[in-house]
Amino acid sequence: MTDLTGNTLFEGPAGRIEAILKEPDGPVTRAAIVCHPHPLFGGTMHNKVVFRIARAFQDAGFAVLRFNFRGTGRSQGEHDHGLGEQDDLRAAIEFVEEKYPNAEIWLAGFSFGSAVMLRAAACDDRVRAIVAAGVPVSAYDFSEIARCNKPKLFVQGSRDQFGSADDLKRVFAALDEPKQLTIIEGADHFFEGRLNELADAVSSFIDAVDNLVDSKPQS
Repeated sequence: MTDLTGNTLFEGPAGRIEAILKEPDGPVTRAAIVCHPHPLFGGTMHNKVVFRIARAFQDAGFAVLRFNFRGTGRSQGEHDHGLGEQDDLRAAIEFVEEKYPNAEIWLAGFSFGSAVMLRAAACDDRVRAIVAAGVPVSAYDFSEIARCNKPKLFVQGSRDQFGSADDLKRVFAALDEPKQLTIIEGADHFFEGRLNELADAVSSFIDAVDNLVDSKPQS
């Protein structure tokens, strides 16, 4: 049950998962799931980067689900160093699928959340497109996503402390199209003072994917 504030719970593999679900005024044709940064360093679904990414999707008419990984906030279970958290995300996808059976599903993540998202579901056939911000390329191996051919946006600060822009460019170069990389000059890992530019990059990507669909020849 979702209350008037958007607070909700759904079942995950380690127990109940705490979430916030925001719906558009009209029918839900697209839904986005946004993953939060590392919980052992204070990351939750209320993180300001996560909120701004979610807001960009809301402004584009998506239903948007933010949720707390296991052991975070009111979510049950214990932190599992990015492994069990992948199963939490899969449970979130199933929750959205059941609630909006005809909707496109997009995924997004910031920092640790982007790593979980990319490794768990970037190539999932149920997912239409993905947004990864502040990707911690220095800490994780992303070689398994190289053959992912769905639209992908990567947004990174040029001064990111946990994933250098140069390292991300090397990962990005190995990825299949369609893909987009936006480096925000002078921004740090948390996009301090640059959140508007991050949100603009997400909004522009949504428009670009829409145009990609519209430009396909009709059969």
